[in-house]
Amino acid sequence: MAYWLIKSEPASWSWADQVKAGEKGTNWNGVRNHQAKQNLMAMQIGDKAFFYHSNEGKAIIGIVEIIKPFYPDPTDPTGKFGMVDVRAVKPLKHPVTLEAIKADPRLKDMVLVNNSRLSVQPVADAEWKIICAEGGV
Repeated sequence: MAYWLIKSEPASWSWADQVKAGEKGTNWNGVRNHQAKQNLMAMQIGDKAFFYHSNEGKAIIGIVEIIKPFYPDPTDPTGKFGMVDVRAVKPLKHPVTLEAIKADPRLKDMVLVNNSRLSVQPVADAEWKIICAEGGV
């Protein structure tokens, strides 16, 4: 299993919206960055991802599971980009902020620290464990 981080602006799609989508989950569309697309293409059913609120809050809020692998994104008029489907697994008991992540020397190599604008990014196993512990899950 691989680990990921996906970002969303809470005003557009929040953790609460993701939870409301229930077991059927929702598609993760609108990605228009080629590096993020490559990450989406690498996702497999059962992989887990941190759900990160960008802009407002700047924190990892919860965990989602990939429930459908990469397929074409109908919102992309160019036909170059795709999406995956995700469903909420559980919230973090304590959101882990970007500030806290940047302050932790164990996370200095995390993509979120070094390329914070990337909307879909990999998370190393050790980073996953540290953030889960910090988040109380």
